[in-house]
Order: sequence, then C-alpha cells, then structure tokens
Amino acid sequence: MHLGTLDFTVVAIYAFVLLFIAQWVSREKKGHQKDTKDYFLAGRALPWWAIGASLIAANISAEQIIGMSGSAFVMGIAIASYEWMAAITLVIVGKYLLPVFLKHQIYTMPQFLEQRYDHRVRMVLAIFWLGVYVFVNLTSILWLGALAINTVTGLDLTYSLLLLAAFAAAYSLYGGLKAVALTDIIQVVLLVFGGLLIAYISMNEISGGAGVVAGFKIVLEQVPDKFDMILSKDNPHYMSLPGVSVLVGGMWVMNLSYWGFNQYIIQRALAAKNSREAQKGIIFAAFLKLLMPVLVVLPGIAAVILAPDLSAPDKAYPEVMKLLPAGIMGLVFAALIAAIVSSLASMMNSISTIFTMDIVKHYGGRSEQQLVTIGRIVSLTALIIAGVVARPLLGNFDQAFQYIQEFTGFFTPGIVAIFLLAIFWKNATANGALAAAIGSAVFSIAAKVYWPSLPFIDRVGLAFVLCLLLGMLVSRLQGTAVHPDAIEYNEVDTSTTAGFNWASAAIVLILTGLYATWW
Repeated sequence: MHLGTLDFTVVAIYAFVLLFIAQWVSREKKGHQKDTKDYFLAGRALPWWAIGASLIAANISAEQIIGMSGSAFVMGIAIASYEWMAAITLVIVGKYLLPVFLKHQIYTMPQFLEQRYDHRVRMVLAIFWLGVYVFVNLTSILWLGALAINTVTGLDLTYSLLLLAAFAAAYSLYGGLKAVALTDIIQVVLLVFGGLLIAYISMNEISGGAGVVAGFKIVLEQVPDKFDMILSKDNPHYMSLPGVSVLVGGMWVMNLSYWGFNQYIIQRALAAKNSREAQKGIIFAAFLKLLMPVLVVLPGIAAVILAPDLSAPDKAYPEVMKLLPAGIMGLVFAALIAAIVSSLASMMNSISTIFTMDIVKHYGGRSEQQLVTIGRIVSLTALIIAGVVARPLLGNFDQAFQYIQEFTGFFTPGIVAIFLLAIFWKNATANGALAAAIGSAVFSIAAKVYWPSLPFIDRVGLAFVLCLLLGMLVSRLQGTAVHPDAIEYNEVDTSTTAGFNWASAAIVLILTGLYATWW
C-alpha cells in the first residue's frame, strides 16, 4: 500500500500548518528571552483545554494506536481496561494528588521527592526516569511510529524513523512545552476525527456497506470472544489481563504511576494557570480517555475479520488503514503522525526538564538562558540515542504495548509506594523511600522467576504492597516520629467545583455501564 499524490498533499499541509503554528505560539515579546519556566512549564499559563488535549496527545501515540490495536487483535476489548481505568484514575489524581504538587510549585517529580525526602532520592529517581524515558518510552514511540509509516507508505524503516525524529525536533525544539501543548489541540482534533473515521469505515466494510451499526453487530456475532472485558482463567491471555484483578489490583498501581507520578504526563498540569484550570483539564482528558477504545481498540478487533492472517499483531491498525480512499487515507495518516510526533515532542521535553532542572541546575553557575540551551541539546541528544537503539531493543517484539507494560511493571510498584508514603504518611524517611525503590525491582524479579504463573498485573500489586511495607519498616527502624519535611495534607486545598464533581460522577456511571455490558 502506498499513499497517492492527494494523500501526500494532505500530509504536507498538516506538517506545514503544525510547524507554522508551533513557531508562532513560541514567539516571545520583544526584549524577552525564554527562561526555564517558559521553556519547561509554558510560563505556568496553560488553559484547561490545552492541558486536557496535551495530556491525551502525549499519552496516545504509536504504542497505543499501533501497539494497543495489535493487542486488541489478539485479546479483544479487554485491553481497553488500560484506557477506561485511566479515566477514573485521572479523577483521583485531579482531586487528591495534583493539589499537593501544585502547592509545592515544582518543575519535576524528582524535585518534589527532594523537598519531601532528600537529594539522594531525587537523584536516584531522576536517573531512573531518564533511563526509562530514553530507552523504553522514546524508543518505543519512534520504533512503532516508523513501523506504521513503513506499513502505510512502504518507506524504509530507517528512513521512516529519521523522518519522524526530524519532524518532532523541528516543531518542538525551540518552543519547548508551550509549542507542544498549544498545538496539541490540533493534534487531538485530528486524532479523534481520524480515529472515528477509520472505525466507521472498518465497520461499514464489514457490513458490506450497510452501516456502522450493522457492521458492529456482525463483529459481535463473528468474534464474540473478543468482547470479554474480564478474562476468565481459561482464557489464553489471562496472564496479561487477569480477570477481576484488572479492576481491584495492580492495574491501579500502573495507572497511578503513569497519570499521577510520571513527569511525562503530570508536567502539563504543573504548567496550569491555577489548580482549578488544571482540574478542568484533567476532567476533559478523562472524558477523552473514555472515547479512546473506539478509536484504537475497535479497529484492532475489526482486523480479525478484515485481515485475519497478519504476520504480526502490531500490523492490525496499518492494515485496516488500507481500506481508506485517497485523500481520506492522507488525513488519517496525518492523524497517526500527529499522535506520534506530539508524544515524541512531549517525551523529549520531559527528558530535558529532568536532566536540566534535577541534575545540571544542582551544580549551579548557569543562567536561565544557558539552562534552556542545555535543555534543547539534551532533547536532541535523547532523540538521537533512541533512534540508534530502537531496532535492537524492539525489533523482535510482535506486541510492543505488552512489552512496555511488563517492563515498567518491575519499577512502578516502588514509585507509587514512594509517592504515597511521601504524601500521606508523615513518618516516611528517605532511607525508607530508597528501600522501596530497590525492593520494587527485587520483589518483581523474584516473583517473575520463582512464581512464573502469577500474572504480571497481580505481580505489580503484590510488589506494591511489599514495597509499601518495606518503606514503612525501614522508616520505623530509624526511630523517626515525624519527618521534618512531612506533608501537612490537611493544609492542602483538595476542594473541587460542582462541575468537577458532576463530571466525575458521570465518568463513574459510564464506566459502570461499559463493564456491566461486557463483563
């Protein structure tokens, strides 16, 4: 399959418009030079719509569109739990966690850990996140994005990867978070429109032109096994999504880590005008998460009927794209590129923020403008490294989304334990936090080796409980009653507006209905 002239024209127009707007929103007033607050936190002036759109644009990338569609091809709608559970997680983050971070006026999550614990914890987590962001997240976005371009256009994988990297750098390197966040509304509109379009066309194709509803009914009839939200123990994919544990176990740990304590995501909310604006943005993102399975999971299930003999599951989404007519193909392809480059740009910005503000700034002696320059250099360097290691790391995986979840599952239990202890337990110490961080890898690896039959989500839940207990035990052994930098949570303003509360209730009701329908 190759794009036609009309398709390439549509993609070129998208690229030009995005680059133009990114440079336009990044301009500074005469006589003003970008400082770290401008570059890394968009001047702490983001409106709610930019926050919500940017959260989704950063989150939905090749690993979701390509990787999650591939997983849907294999295990069906159950993989949508990652999206739907994230919606309720966002509500929790907006209500109970984000106000703490906004009160501390932080740039990075490691910075918060230093304020609560000590510098050692900050450095350990900063180095850890840099490694994961470069060698897992940035790499996977580049590789899966290149795979999508290769499948749709026939362009060589290496050239596809280079093209993505160059585009992401061109539109985000100068403007920083402001350029990324304020253009993400365009990315999300294109992503949602393109996703709905491909879902519509795939269902219509299955029904032989009889419409979406007819097509969906046929899918339900022909592949009913793909519509089990809660997998039973006899399901071949139970190890990936172990039944009710998805609702009450380790999935919560994974989601809290990603949406609540992850620099890559929370940085958008830290850049809000105020807490109310941040909370509105988070609710906006939560509603968009409810929609994501229609855009991402449904095409993967449709591919089971339309292209049952795929050589690899991760080719499901690009294969369904082949149904699109000229012009429309270009529009949907532009939507896919939009999702990939916005995530690339967001990840680059977060990497540079952590490296610059947590490591470089610690040693002092540099002006604000020098720090911004260093941030740009770090962004570009990280992109180059990820491009070099992408094929060796991910070239042999046929379900990259599951690989990413499994890998990060070794470390997220400790991260969540560290932050929850920091916020809600005044006795937690730096040594307790470091013990939890080390214990996360030890407990997770031990469980994988000595209890291989334990599903990885359950392993995450178990490791989290053990990390929490270990952190508390080590803290108690130090004999410290209350840490001098303990959070006074009762002084944190966790109040929310009536609009936030009603929207939260609506999200809970919608999720209840979805799970009740496909239990």
